[in-house]
Amino acid sequence: MRRIITWLFTHGVALAIGFALGIYLLPILTAPDGPDQAVLEEMAQGATYEAEFTRDLKGSDFLHWGEGTISVSASTIVHQGKLAPGPDYKLYLVPSFVEDEESFLAVKETSIQVGDVKTFDGLVLDVPASIDIDAYNTVLIWCEAFGEFITSAKYR
Repeated sequence: MRRIITWLFTHGVALAIGFALGIYLLPILTAPDGPDQAVLEEMAQGATYEAEFTRDLKGSDFLHWGEGTISVSASTIVHQGKLAPGPDYKLYLVPSFVEDEESFLAVKETSIQVGDVKTFDGLVLDVPASIDIDAYNTVLIWCEAFGEFITSAKYR
């Protein structure tokens, strides 16, 4: 009986670890290639605002971080840099600078989701015409599936 319980426990733990790794790694393995650097540079040239993602934010850690330049215009948001890979990332515009989960959750209802982040080495997102970038001052990347802060940058 003890052998069966040990077997069930060890195999259950292995199954749980495998499942968790699958959820985390699947978006990484299936992620499309990021845009070409020349395309990113060209699209960022007409930006109204620029800011920097850095790894030293209060809510960032070794699994949740971003670095590089984020360029914001009325029609496009361009990121030239790297993001820690993960599932279900969303880009939000936020009315006030936040740098961790608690702070973002406090203002999430007044923030607006711009789109999905599918690449981790640069991105281009179209800003819907209904969004006024001047009504916000921060770009934030959020993992919707796990409620995790990834990174943010104050652009104005």
